[in-house]
Amino acid sequence: MPENSRPAARSFATAQVQAGFDSGVAENTAVPSIHQSNGFEFRSLSEARDLFALRRDGNIYSRAANPTVLVFERRVAELEGGIAAAGVASGQAAVAVALLALAKQGEHIVAARQLYGGTVDLLQDTFADWGIEVTFVDQDDLGAWQAAVRPTTRALFAESISNPIAQVLDLGAVAAVARRAGVPLVIDNTVATPYLQRAKDFGADIVVHSATKFLGGHGTSLGGVVVDLGTFDFTAEPERWPQLTQTYPRVPEGSLVERFGQTGSPYIALVKTKYVHDLGPSLSAFNAFQLLQGLETLDLRMERHTASALKVAQFLEAHPAVSRVHHPGLASSPWHALARRYLPEGASSVFAFDLPTTGDAEADFRLVEEFIARLQVVRLVANIGDARSLVAHPASMTHSHMSPTQLAEAHIGPTTIRLSIGLEDARDIVDDLARALDRIPVTESRAELVESLAR
Repeated sequence: MPENSRPAARSFATAQVQAGFDSGVAENTAVPSIHQSNGFEFRSLSEARDLFALRRDGNIYSRAANPTVLVFERRVAELEGGIAAAGVASGQAAVAVALLALAKQGEHIVAARQLYGGTVDLLQDTFADWGIEVTFVDQDDLGAWQAAVRPTTRALFAESISNPIAQVLDLGAVAAVARRAGVPLVIDNTVATPYLQRAKDFGADIVVHSATKFLGGHGTSLGGVVVDLGTFDFTAEPERWPQLTQTYPRVPEGSLVERFGQTGSPYIALVKTKYVHDLGPSLSAFNAFQLLQGLETLDLRMERHTASALKVAQFLEAHPAVSRVHHPGLASSPWHALARRYLPEGASSVFAFDLPTTGDAEADFRLVEEFIARLQVVRLVANIGDARSLVAHPASMTHSHMSPTQLAEAHIGPTTIRLSIGLEDARDIVDDLARALDRIPVTESRAELVESLAR
């Protein structure tokens, strides 16, 4: 250290806080560093003023931006073919802030019925509390999508592959409805990931992920991300998007479009500077680092996940104790043709199958519970996209808040079982399922099945 840069003599208390660190020095690490800091030191008050006024880019406070999170955002944005992204604390947070940045009180969203149960809760309960109305439609019914659009509609929303039934969205056709309506199509691409499908290639405008799932892949770290694909022109009808095209109080010189329209994403700037900043669903630096580690092997993992899942689905379809398998890679699936079109690299490793129903709710639950209890390789966990193979019962777990009508519309029955196929040897997964299924009596009638379960 040059003599003139040596610090003045300091006490123990000062040294224990400040010694050994220079905030202006960057280390040449080969992998992204964990910037585990709440705040960042400014070089001057003038720099701080410019940063807070959004006149320049830089680090202020980790609630809205962090250098490790920024690497994660840039990486996911590139994988999805987007122009910018916002990392947040969970997939649920990603859905919430993505849609809140588009629709405000008195406005409207059209969403698929076939959504993850927690997303349905968010849209039908919490958004209703905030004065945002959501119309749910059968995602296969293009006429229903079109008929649901109103002058106040501000987004169409669906999952590219639904959870848990693995229903494949006709993304290009729904994107055409969104274009005619003049609103963005927001796609939850969690199950597909950008490796199996880049939603942008088929007309999506915004993508969200629960990075907790396949992007991370290890089941240790919550996270979510919103990606602006750069395909929707918010200036074509500026009066519909005043939050982006009119003066933004946090940009003293004008609108977000004027500030970020040429160099970034006005939409992501709104997500970060208002909804993440104000509501606080921040992605931690440590979790961003963990998710980055997972991203480095995404393609290799997805190849294994999908190949094993298809083997498992084929086994289940042939087993006499299974009444139906919901996997788009099977020729028997009503979404097989869509899977071949939209998922050329492999179909879903999250899918479901049905055991025979007895017609009695308690007997059905007991049948499923006993089947799951016999599993040893596949674990009962409320997650998907993990390295481990996981099982869940949607009707009593992830989708338990939905009404019987909603469950039926989402093709979820009392004996529907969700699988998320992990990275274990596919033969071990099949053998585990076989041992559990072979104990289920194969009968000719519901009455015989109820009687056998009662023994």
